[in-house]
Amino acid sequence: MSKSQYETVETHEPYGGDVSVHSAETLPYGVYDGHKDTYRPAYEAQAYFVTEPVLPRRGAGGGGGVGVARAGSVPEEVPEEEGYGAEVPAGVSGRAARRRRARCAERPESAVRRLLPQALVVAFLAGGTTAFIAQDKAIELTVDGRQRTLHTFAGDVRELLADEGVRVAAHDMVVPAPGTALASGDAVAVRYGRPVRLTLDGERREVWTTAHTVEGALNELGVRAEGAYLSTSRSQAIGRAGLALDVRTERAVTIMADGRTRTIRTNAATVREAVEEAGITLRGQDATSVPPDSFPRDGQTVTVLRVSGTREVREEQIPFEVRRTEDPSLFKGTEVVAQPGQPGLRRDTYLLRTVNGVREKPRRETSEVVRKPRPQIVRVGTKKPPVSVGGADHLNWRGLAACESGGRPAAVDASGTYGGLYQFDTHTWHSLGGSGRPQDASAEEQTFRAKKLYVRRGATPWPHCGARLHG
Repeated sequence: MSKSQYETVETHEPYGGDVSVHSAETLPYGVYDGHKDTYRPAYEAQAYFVTEPVLPRRGAGGGGGVGVARAGSVPEEVPEEEGYGAEVPAGVSGRAARRRRARCAERPESAVRRLLPQALVVAFLAGGTTAFIAQDKAIELTVDGRQRTLHTFAGDVRELLADEGVRVAAHDMVVPAPGTALASGDAVAVRYGRPVRLTLDGERREVWTTAHTVEGALNELGVRAEGAYLSTSRSQAIGRAGLALDVRTERAVTIMADGRTRTIRTNAATVREAVEEAGITLRGQDATSVPPDSFPRDGQTVTVLRVSGTREVREEQIPFEVRRTEDPSLFKGTEVVAQPGQPGLRRDTYLLRTVNGVREKPRRETSEVVRKPRPQIVRVGTKKPPVSVGGADHLNWRGLAACESGGRPAAVDASGTYGGLYQFDTHTWHSLGGSGRPQDASAEEQTFRAKKLYVRRGATPWPHCGARLHG
């Protein structure tokens, strides 16, 4: 407003009389007694200073009016008589009356302007609070048996578990599924998986379970525990690290022994234990049709073998091998035994058994080499034999050989002293350049040595058959 609107209004009342509220001097906006005005309209105030909704109030005169509540101030009241269309009190001048009426006419519009921002703030806060409350959910969360109720803004189960720091792995169970949407009042359960190193009826494997006890794990795995052997109590707790569990279920096994058949139900670990449970004793060499330490299967038939018998030791020769080596000092076709062979000796132990009254074929149990065989070494001549000996080639050597040995190069007399086609003794043979025994040399070499002997001594070495040389 301009200054002219707030001109001083002089009254005709004597000093000390009542002064109208509109007759006082009005200062310009922002100036008061030399200080800065701290007043601000209500619509310029911050939203968080509004302490209560602005409502119409009634004035002291009983009429309707408008009031604005401001933080830290008392709501001003506009009397009904000062409202729009109110009559001007007596004693007020015409100019003051007009100003009063104009101000009262503007008051409803000013009140609305001040009221609207506050109403918007209240509506915004009320709407935000409603949305905030709508997103909050009360959820019952059970993690591995521990239950608690919590409030969350999570949209689904996966988000809830992530917010609560609950980690799940492939063997863990989450109900409902992690992608399921959440609503207030829902229940979520998490059960951790536990490894069980299970040996079931002799077969080892590793399985996972979410049960907390051995009994719960057996039920979960579908293992029939009635009559079974358990390596630990059914009430044994299973920790997160798991445990090792040996289970042997009850099986039907048939035992045949001594002409009788017995069928038993057992959870034995070995065939031997099952036979003993059937009241059958194994003695001495008695055996079973399956290995006694094997696991008895359901429906299996085991036969007990009553065994008796003895052991027998037998010695057998081991033949020697013959090794031949070339010798260029010997005439071709000549073989000399440099080392005679010697057979080895082996000692075998045989089991002679009678099973259920029937004698079996001897079975060798052990074999021991007492003496190793010694190989025979034979030297084989590679030297080319001489063609002839001067002064002896024209004689009848074939006739002499037929008379002395029957024409056999390996012939030996009854005493073992003479051998070969011409019955040389060993000393004479070596003196003629031969090696070994004469009967081991070839026929060509023997004839050659005989010719040399004839050149030296004539037919004297063959007193009975020497005449055949000239016949």
